[in-house]
Amino acid sequence: MPRRGRGRRIYFPFNAKPALEASPEERRRQYEEFWTNGGLPFLGAYGDLLFSKQANDTIADFAREKIRGIVKDPATAELLCPDNVFGCKRLCVDTGYFDTYNKPHVKLVDVAKTPIERFTDDGVVVAGTLYPLDAVVCATGFAAMTGSYDKIRITGRGGLTLAEKWQAGPRTYLGVASAGFPNLFMITGPGSPSVLASMIQAIEQHVDWMVDLMAHMRDTGARSFEAKVADEDQWVEHVNEVSQVSLRSTCSSWYVGANVPGRPRVFMPYIGGFPVYVQKCNEVMDTGYDGFVLDGAKAANAAPEVRLTKRWHVPLDMDVISPAMLAAKRVPVV
Repeated sequence: MPRRGRGRRIYFPFNAKPALEASPEERRRQYEEFWTNGGLPFLGAYGDLLFSKQANDTIADFAREKIRGIVKDPATAELLCPDNVFGCKRLCVDTGYFDTYNKPHVKLVDVAKTPIERFTDDGVVVAGTLYPLDAVVCATGFAAMTGSYDKIRITGRGGLTLAEKWQAGPRTYLGVASAGFPNLFMITGPGSPSVLASMIQAIEQHVDWMVDLMAHMRDTGARSFEAKVADEDQWVEHVNEVSQVSLRSTCSSWYVGANVPGRPRVFMPYIGGFPVYVQKCNEVMDTGYDGFVLDGAKAANAAPEVRLTKRWHVPLDMDVISPAMLAAKRVPVV
């Protein structure tokens, strides 16, 4: 039987050494190896690539050099070269992707500079030129992490809707609940690791935690659970503080809602690390759901029986601790 709990390893090679401590020759060898392997693990070549702008510049320069060496048309190559913090947006790390632009039937058109004018029966028109197409795939984006909640009129205490409460940005306690909205469970909501963790494990951990909470409510006769305002405020402040350590918080990406005009710029996922977050959830649970009000419970905030969350009560994986996790101020450094 495969072990369902969190393994004491990560699932791709990761080098915790800072990039700037390596010589230029050593960095190049390392980047070549990780580039050849391909995929998102390219960012695992060094441990500080998303925390130090100087370190990030070294991998960005390497990637731009690679792109210019692969794509034959200089103008197309420049369009493909990232000009933002490298890795701040989803990577197009080479697995034959850049070679595609050397094919005679492939042309890259910068619609940021000259937007699409109109669609016709035969294709699309940009800057007066018709580009014949058989099919069009529209990458229109989405309201990450809160879009599904926005589509439902969720009304809490005093008639306040969740959309109204989150007008200046989402506010939650642990990404699982929001004060003023009793019995509203959120799976991988804003303020939890969510998209910055393995989504399957993140969802499983939330479901296990919530099922144990509901079982505890049944055991104690509680009618509702609700996050306390003070604890929610402290958690939101902590999420924002930790996010400042990462270069991801500086970019115009969907992580901060930049893809939706008029949306508040707030870094929504918790970047302090999944193991650290799980430990926090365990502590909240083990102290009788500290930070929550269990209304109607016979023994308010009594220690619950650990059921499904038993598999998450494991030591921190110290071999994957990142600078962001250290910034979370919850890592037991001894």
